[in-house]
Amino acid sequence: MTGATITGWGVALPETILGNDELAQRFGTTAAWIEERTGIVERRVGGTTAGLATDAGGAAIDAAGIRATDVDLLLLATTTPDRAMPATASVVQDALGTSGGAFDLNAACAGFVYALITGFGLIGIGARRTLVIGADVMTRLVDPADRATAVLFGDGAAAVVLEGVDGPGALLAWDTGSDGSAAPLLLAEHGGTTVMDGGEVFRRAVRVLVASSQAVLGRAGLGPEDVTLLVPHQANARIIEAARDRLGVPAERTAVSLARTGNTSAASV
Repeated sequence: MTGATITGWGVALPETILGNDELAQRFGTTAAWIEERTGIVERRVGGTTAGLATDAGGAAIDAAGIRATDVDLLLLATTTPDRAMPATASVVQDALGTSGGAFDLNAACAGFVYALITGFGLIGIGARRTLVIGADVMTRLVDPADRATAVLFGDGAAAVVLEGVDGPGALLAWDTGSDGSAAPLLLAEHGGTTVMDGGEVFRRAVRVLVASSQAVLGRAGLGPEDVTLLVPHQANARIIEAARDRLGVPAERTAVSLARTGNTSAASV
């Protein structure tokens, strides 16, 4: 097997809803103001990373029509592991009953993309099926008194099953990058909460999202007109709109789901 394709997917969200009305009262503003600047109406809060990841992973396994023991590798992208060790992925593996290895991967909001690329690559060198999960309880890292971050983040998980196929598979090209010099713009110290320079994060996010998308399209030999659906990280509706317009992909071919979930970090894609 030389390639892989997605054969099942699943999502999990906490039951508790935190709406804009409640946050508007907290910060002395309006629900409309929050929605206008973020595109978010409500977000789900609560649960554990392992619990949400287990629910999403189980749903993906069911959707793929396989047994948990058919999965021989589990990758969990998360910024919010439940504890320093063991890896939250191993807790999820035990809960689901999957076979083989399991490990965590932390690339923050880009985590699911990194895990997906890793999952495809591992199938290329011998794995049969990988379960890729993105799960974050971002409200753990938010100061509830900080309007800049409290209105943005929610909790959740999403997962896909990748299966090996003969041929190139579903991944035509990929692009990743990192700029550690920008760390002060968006960070959370151990035991602390998220600190963000919203304006600069917005500018950089649009620029990098566009550049990376253009790079991967070029490597695949495609153009914006060939894109059936653009699925960006669900950070902020204004970021998505600005990047979409610069890429030349119309709104009807752009996935936007953050209105009911907020920014769930690695779970958002």
